[in-house]
Amino acid sequence: MSTALHELGLVELAAALRRRDVSCVEVATATLARLDDLNPAVNAVVARRDPDAVLAEAAARDAEAAAGRWRGVLHGVPQAVKDLAEVAGQPFAAGSPVFRDRVGVVDAPHVARMRAAGALFVGRTNTPEMGFGSQTYNPVYGATRNPWDLTRTVGGSSGGAAAALACRLLPAADGSDYMGSLRNPAAWSSAYGLRPSRGRVPGVPGFVAQLGEAGPMARSVADLAALLSVMTTGGPVGPLDHSDPLDLSSLTAADPTSLRVGWLGDLGGRLACEDGLLDLARRGSVDVFAGLGATVEEVVPPFDLDALWEAFLVWRWWNACEMAPLLEHHRADLKPELVWEIEQGLTLTALRVHRAAAVRAEWFRAVVGMFDRFDVLVAPATQVHPFPVEVTWPREIAGRTMDTYHRWMETVAPWSMAGVPVMGMPAGFTPGGLPVGVQLIGPPGGDRRVLEVALAHEAATGFAGAVPPVVSRS
Repeated sequence: MSTALHELGLVELAAALRRRDVSCVEVATATLARLDDLNPAVNAVVARRDPDAVLAEAAARDAEAAAGRWRGVLHGVPQAVKDLAEVAGQPFAAGSPVFRDRVGVVDAPHVARMRAAGALFVGRTNTPEMGFGSQTYNPVYGATRNPWDLTRTVGGSSGGAAAALACRLLPAADGSDYMGSLRNPAAWSSAYGLRPSRGRVPGVPGFVAQLGEAGPMARSVADLAALLSVMTTGGPVGPLDHSDPLDLSSLTAADPTSLRVGWLGDLGGRLACEDGLLDLARRGSVDVFAGLGATVEEVVPPFDLDALWEAFLVWRWWNACEMAPLLEHHRADLKPELVWEIEQGLTLTALRVHRAAAVRAEWFRAVVGMFDRFDVLVAPATQVHPFPVEVTWPREIAGRTMDTYHRWMETVAPWSMAGVPVMGMPAGFTPGGLPVGVQLIGPPGGDRRVLEVALAHEAATGFAGAVPPVVSRS
C-alpha cells in the first residue's frame, strides 16, 4: 500500500482489509512492531497480550474473510480497551494495586459489541487508579505521557487511549467519561472524543442515571462515528439505555451559515483559566464557525452554578460509595483523592441526594431551554494547558486556589450532569506546540447533530491531522 498502515484511520483501514489489499496478519504485525517502537516512550497501551496469540487471532480473521465471513468494521482491526472496562480473559486492574492480579470474566456491553464486530485486542489502555482524576498515572502501570511533549500529562482518565491515537498506535479507541475523561485527553492530544447522550452506549445496568458514559475516540470524525456505530448497535442492556437506534448513515457536514453557536467561555468569569487559554480556544472554535458564516453569541447559563457544582459533587460521592468496602482492608493502597471521594460518599444523607437530584432535573430543563436559542454550544475542554507529568493535579490556576482535586476541570461537569452529547475536539495549538481543545455540546439526543457540526469544523481546520514530535522522530 502507498500509505503506511499506521497512518490509516479506522474507516480507511477497514476498507483496505475488506478489499483484502492487506491481511489482518500484516496489520497485526505492523501494530505490534509499532507498539514495540513507540509505546515505551508514552506508556499508552499496558497489559499487552502475547504477540503469538494476537497473530493467531489475526490469522483466524483472515480465514474468516477468505470464507466470506465479514464481522464488521472492526474485523481484524487492532484495539486496546480502556482498563476500566472488563474484557474477558484480559487483565482488569483498573490501575489499582488492589486489583493488580484481577482478570476479566465477561466483556462489558460495548466491549462485547467491539468483539462481535471483529476487533483484535492487543492490550489495555492506561487510566488513573479507578478512573479518578484527569491525569493518567497509577501504581500498577505508571504514568502515560503526552506525545506532544513527553514531560507533560495527556490528561485522563482515557489518557492511554488518547496517547495511543496521537502516536498512531491504534486507528480508533474506546474510552469513558464521567468528568471529562473523553474530552480532556482529546483536547490534550489533538483528537476527537465523544461523550454520547445518556444511555446511548449501554453501560452497567441500573435504575440510577449515574454520570459515566462509554464512548469512542479517534483522529477524525468519520473514524469516531464508525466506532460509535459499533458501540451503539444492538438493543438496550439496562432500563435507562436508549432504545431508538442511532442513524449514522450518510453523515454530512452541517451548513455553517445556518448555525447558531453559543460560546460559554469561562462561564462569565466563574472558571479559573490559565492565561491565554480562552483566547486560543475561542480562536480555534467559534471564531472558525463565525468565519464560515455562523451566528456566534456569548452566553452564560441562566442557572445557579454553585448549586450545580454542589449537586455534581454529591452525585460523584454517591457513585464512590460502591467502593466503600475497599476502605476496610485496602485504605493504604488507595490514592488519597479516591479515599476522600469514598469518605465523602459515606456522609451523604438521603435528603442531600434527593436535593442533588432535584437540582440536576432543574439544570436539564435549563439546558433544553438554551437549545431553543442555539443549535450547539461551545466551551473550553480544559482550564489549563498540559502540565508536568509529575504533578498530580493543579493546586492553583491564575492565582486562584483549587478547593478540590477536580475543580480545575469544572468546565466539563455541567454537561455530564445534563446527559447531553459532548464532543471533545481539537482547536489548535499553543505557541509552544501543545494541543488546545474545546467541547462541542449538543441538545439531548443530538449525537448526530454534534457529529455533523464537528465535520464542518474538521473540514475547515484539519487540526487533528497534525503529527506529534514523538511520532515525527520514529
